[in-house]
Amino acid sequence: YQSDDPVTLWVNKVGPYNNPQETYNYYSLPFCHPGTNPAHKWGGLGEVLGGNELIDSQIENVDKSTICQLELDEAKVRQFKDAIENSYWFEFFMGFVGELHPDKNSDNGKHVLYTHKNIVIKYNKDQIIHVNLTQESPKPLEAGRVLDMTYSVKWLQTNVTFARRFDVYLDYPFFEHQIHWFSVFNSFMMVIFLTGLVSMILMRTLRNDYAKYAREDDDLESLERDVSEESGWKLVHGDVFRPPRYLALLSAVVGTGAQLAMLVLLVILLAIVGTLYVGYVEKL
Repeated sequence: YQSDDPVTLWVNKVGPYNNPQETYNYYSLPFCHPGTNPAHKWGGLGEVLGGNELIDSQIENVDKSTICQLELDEAKVRQFKDAIENSYWFEFFMGFVGELHPDKNSDNGKHVLYTHKNIVIKYNKDQIIHVNLTQESPKPLEAGRVLDMTYSVKWLQTNVTFARRFDVYLDYPFFEHQIHWFSVFNSFMMVIFLTGLVSMILMRTLRNDYAKYAREDDDLESLERDVSEESGWKLVHGDVFRPPRYLALLSAVVGTGAQLAMLVLLVILLAIVGTLYVGYVEKL
């Protein structure tokens, strides 16, 4: 931001928590609407298809102020209760830093609406680093009540740089999973045992065939095999070393596939040992 640039809090959308694809305009719920002709910020086609529509909330930089007085009637109470029962959430943006919160909650089985929003903005020089929004002052949802919808804004300075602003969402200890090495070792030994068992069975089954094809016999009759008794791989045992068509193309495809397979295996191994983690910059 430049000096004296306005900082806008954009409201985006609401929707049920268990169905992220179902989203609505924030003001589809009977919240306090901003003044006439609020500013809109439209993104690309993907943003529109994703249901994103940023609208200026017209919230100002004040310690505490009233947005409006919300008069509850039967229709509004019914809308809010339906949103509560479907675990609606809402999304705000400020300086392209998103904030996601549960929309409303219930207290001891009663439907309540939080009437105060406390906005804390952390900044470093001329850049917004983090925005935190908490809701306070729950009031019961009852038709005929008039609720004062208020908000407050507080600015705090921080030493976190702009490049590290998302570290709070990529906390490595939080996302790190404990590796159960005993289970990994047990599975590895099981694979080795089963591989050895299958190999022993195959060797016992094919031992006679190996001896038959490896034995050199000058007798012409011994070289004549009854094709009717042969099946499976025995029918093509003489063709296994024949070069295929388009050998160069096949070699390139197989070589590239082997390279990609090794790359995927390496990435998986690095992720398992904890070296590869996009949110843990020090180890990259």
